[in-house]
Amino acid sequence: MITAVIHQPDFLPWLGFFDRLLHADLFVVLDNVQFTNGSSRSWTYRDKIKTANGEKWISVGLSKCHRETKINEVSTNNSLWNANMRNQIKESYRKAKYFEEIFPYIEELLSSQYEKLVDVNLCSIQLLLELLDIRVEKVMASSLQATGKSNELLVNILKEVGADCYLSGLGAKDYFRGEPFREAGIQVIWQEFKHPHYEQLFGDFVPYLSSIDLLFNCGIAASRKIIRGEQI
Repeated sequence: MITAVIHQPDFLPWLGFFDRLLHADLFVVLDNVQFTNGSSRSWTYRDKIKTANGEKWISVGLSKCHRETKINEVSTNNSLWNANMRNQIKESYRKAKYFEEIFPYIEELLSSQYEKLVDVNLCSIQLLLELLDIRVEKVMASSLQATGKSNELLVNILKEVGADCYLSGLGAKDYFRGEPFREAGIQVIWQEFKHPHYEQLFGDFVPYLSSIDLLFNCGIAASRKIIRGEQI
């Protein structure tokens, strides 16, 4: 059985994103669908960190694009967004227990200029995969021939990559239709992820932040255990 995850390439994603990849054989990077901006569900170019003033967005600087632009066509503005983000992360986590261990990785990630949003996002995902010791094969959806919309597109992708099991996040249940998967003989598994609690800076625990929050507060070795549900 080949289990696949299909997901947009988000920027410095949260722990639930990597929990799915931890349980998958294949990650299909959904880079050729419409880029969504301007809503509370726009995570492709941003995520949250915890600061002394509460949770705050960190965002990749983007050039203006029309409504139908695909994710892999979105350009960065190549201005000071990465330097500003680097300073924002440094200020927020400089007192974290594992700041000296983790910040050099973030600094290296943000030291380059990226022409496309997908480039910085894939680099951020690869960095976190390595830090969390998660190994999963990646395939770009744009390299495939699959067509369609919504559930039909997912099924066609799964058929093309030879996956017979689809691991989906719970957020997809609102628009999920099971018929195309059943007709294709593809099993659907829903993610079961309980967000771990760990010691953070700045008061009460805040979940659903970028995975760098766990790494800064707990370090690489402990983070690898925590995301796997192991005791530290």
